Amino acid sequence: MHDKEIEKQILTLFNDDKTKNQGFNLLVNHYKESVYFQIRRILITHENTDDVVQEVFIKCWNKLYSFNGKSKLSTWIYRVAYNEAIQWIRKNNKEYHLDINDIRSSEQPTNNIFHKDASEINKLLEKAVFQLPEKQRMVFQLKYFNELSYKEIQQITGGSIGGLKATYHHAVTKIKKFISYD
Repeated sequence: MHDKEIEKQILTLFNDDKTKNQGFNLLVNHYKESVYFQIRRILITHENTDDVVQEVFIKCWNKLYSFNGKSKLSTWIYRVAYNEAIQWIRKNNKEYHLDINDIRSSEQPTNNIFHKDASEINKLLEKAVFQLPEKQRMVFQLKYFNELSYKEIQQITGGSIGGLKATYHHAVTKIKKFISYD
């Protein structure tokens, strides 16, 4: 079943009082993994991510009736997840910076990337991403990891498509520089 068909099924089930729970369960089962990883890339730790994922789905339960269909349902859910993650960061700013510092200090990158295995390369990429300013990090994660279009990213984060492209380009440049660090 394609995403469009699943989205239609979720909305049809959710908007009928008799099948609302079934529709919501389908939504959670279909999106929980992608929402989890989107938030995990932002918040770093499983515990913080788990808390925010729960908030995202509570918000979806309470607000899905207001979904207007101007974007894909997945884009709407990613917007909710993005907003909840940003809200968590603002409320827990000190704790969040401590988590990032733990990751940053754990290992210095080397330019010998050809002798690393996939998990080491992933860890190096994560560290590079966490070096980015918040906006660049968010745009990079949505484009690179979630494979969203600039239009979808615009619907989630706001801003112009040209500005998002520039932000992504700057993020990629900084990541390349970090990874090739001597």
